[in-house]
Amino acid sequence: MHVFALDARLAAETAFVTDWALSRVLLRDDARFPWLVLVPRRPNVRELHDLTHAERMVLIEEIARASRGLKQIAGAAKINVGALGNLVPQLHAHVVARTLDDAAWPRPVWGHGLTVPYDPPTRDALLARLRSGL
Repeated sequence: MHVFALDARLAAETAFVTDWALSRVLLRDDARFPWLVLVPRRPNVRELHDLTHAERMVLIEEIARASRGLKQIAGAAKINVGALGNLVPQLHAHVVARTLDDAAWPRPVWGHGLTVPYDPPTRDALLARLRSGL
């Protein structure tokens, strides 16, 4: 029997927020952009079509939930959602809050400069807001 295991790269670059019905919700450790990563807690899932129809419907609803919550918490002008998987093959969805003055606006956040890790008090405060607001 296979069990869910979070990809090592995702684990190294994120902090745990919560578990929802399908997804583990993580905060990407990049203070430039409020950024959630949703990872379906299913073993060996690499592609969206590897999920069942019902699981895909749950994932899209969880992405919408994360988007609404993150937009409100971060005061975002726009929410970007993506699922690339080129560097980390485990299926995961990025939900990124964007502001008109962020470090990459209006370009995509991927490949835009070096990551700026959160300082622990700021990260912990944001995690608390996310846990109560999502």
